[in-house]
Amino acid sequence: MKRWKERATALSLAGIMLFTPAAVRAEDDDTEALEAQLEELQIRADAQQAETERIQGKIDSVSEQLRVLSGYVKDAEEEYAEVQGALEDTERRIADNKELLRKTQAELNEKTQLLSKRVRNIYMHGQISYIDVLLGAKSFNDFLTRMDLLTRVIKSDYKLLQKVLEDKRVVEKAKAQLESERKMRIALVRDAASKRAELRARKHDKDVLLERMENDKALSEQAYQEMLAASKEVEKLIQARRYQYRGPAVSGAGGLLWPIDSDEITSDFGWRTHPITGDSRFHSGVDIGGDYGDPVYAAAAGTVVYAGWISGYGYAVIIDHGGGISTLYGHNEQLNVGEGQNVSKGDVIAYCGSTGNSTGPHVHFEVRENGEPVDPMSYF
Repeated sequence: MKRWKERATALSLAGIMLFTPAAVRAEDDDTEALEAQLEELQIRADAQQAETERIQGKIDSVSEQLRVLSGYVKDAEEEYAEVQGALEDTERRIADNKELLRKTQAELNEKTQLLSKRVRNIYMHGQISYIDVLLGAKSFNDFLTRMDLLTRVIKSDYKLLQKVLEDKRVVEKAKAQLESERKMRIALVRDAASKRAELRARKHDKDVLLERMENDKALSEQAYQEMLAASKEVEKLIQARRYQYRGPAVSGAGGLLWPIDSDEITSDFGWRTHPITGDSRFHSGVDIGGDYGDPVYAAAAGTVVYAGWISGYGYAVIIDHGGGISTLYGHNEQLNVGEGQNVSKGDVIAYCGSTGNSTGPHVHFEVRENGEPVDPMSYF
């Protein structure tokens, strides 16, 4: 018996709870306690659901704030890109102006050197002065010619120097203007970067808050679902207590009716290799081959304590026969009874199928004594 208890832990929670002997032998005060527990769970579930809805309301509010803030961040990004582009354009123009100033200065230096060279040649080679040139004229016409030539030379030198100096002044003025513009652009970029950083930080905070709220919502929803599951299990226990069979108990060999017209046993009670997973598992009943839609019979008179879906068993029926004896009929295609219904031996309670973990149409038939699975063959 102890060995069977250890094996039975591999069965689904739903099957164990529905077959527990406490569900058969419970007193009225136990039922009242369970009903109080169920009521408390429902109240807590409602409160948890309200909390989930409250969190969802906050999530919606933060999501809207985040949407608006994202728009501000986008505007700030565009503004930053614009002023950064303007600064880069100013930097390019400054670089161009520096190159122009360098060329202008080089030209001024070149012209100055030419003038200096002419003056130096006059001094070194003893060339006469402008007055000597004029006084050396042979005639008045020669004097006028010489005067005209000297005037042209002087004007040319003057214009040359004035032009270079003017060009230098223009370039230097542009340089000053560009430097002033550059300082202004740098200030704009700095302000835009600061604004962008602030908005990014605020958006990040909202993102973190939204993520935390989503997590809180998920946890709240999980707690709500767990409470609903607990409430469902308590409800099943209450139903099991309410749907007790009060008739004579099943006893010994020959006490049960074979549950289906077929006599083909496809899997015996006990340890076996699972047909789907290939693992070695304890088989808590016998599998009897059948065809889709074959009637499944109540093995004995009793009260239906469960009729519905059980994980692994598919659509199943559980009947309490009194005296701690219960039977289960699994993998049905369709059920023909409801919880709390009294059935007689041989009544059609379901129709054969292959629902749940099944490889083909058959009836999985279990017998339990005080919640422990036993070999059904000892009852036939």
